[in-house]
Amino acid sequence: MRKYRTAMILVIGILVAIMLWQSFSLPSVSDLKGGFTEVAFYRNENNTGPVVRVYIVTVADPESAEMEAYGNYMLHTKFGNTKVYFFPEGSPTPTDVSGGDVNFSAEFNSSYIAKYEKNASGLVVFEKKN
Repeated sequence: MRKYRTAMILVIGILVAIMLWQSFSLPSVSDLKGGFTEVAFYRNENNTGPVVRVYIVTVADPESAEMEAYGNYMLHTKFGNTKVYFFPEGSPTPTDVSGGDVNFSAEFNSSYIAKYEKNASGLVVFEKKN
C-alpha cells in the first residue's frame, strides 16, 4: 500500500510540474516580431455597458511585425470594442486618446500604418495601409 501511495504522489507531482511548465512557457506579446511599444491607452469608465479600449502602439520593424497577432493579444470584453493603431517608431504619435469614432487628432491619420479592431460581436477587422 505504501508503494502505491508513493507512486501516486510521484505521478501527481510530475503532472503538476508539466502543467506549470506549459503555463509559463506560453507565447506572449514580447515574443512577437516587430518591436512593439505601447504609447497611449484609453478605456472608458463604463463597467455596466460596452467597454471601449483604444491602444496606440509604435512598431520598430513594420515589415516583419506581427501586428494582427499583437491585436489578438489585447484585452477584449464581450460586447465591447478594442482598437489598436500601429505607428512606425519615430513618427509623430498621438498621446491623447479618446473613445468614440474619432480616437485622436486628425493630424495623425496619415501617420498610422495599420489598424486592428475587434467589435462587440467579436468580428476582427485588420486594415494595413500601403
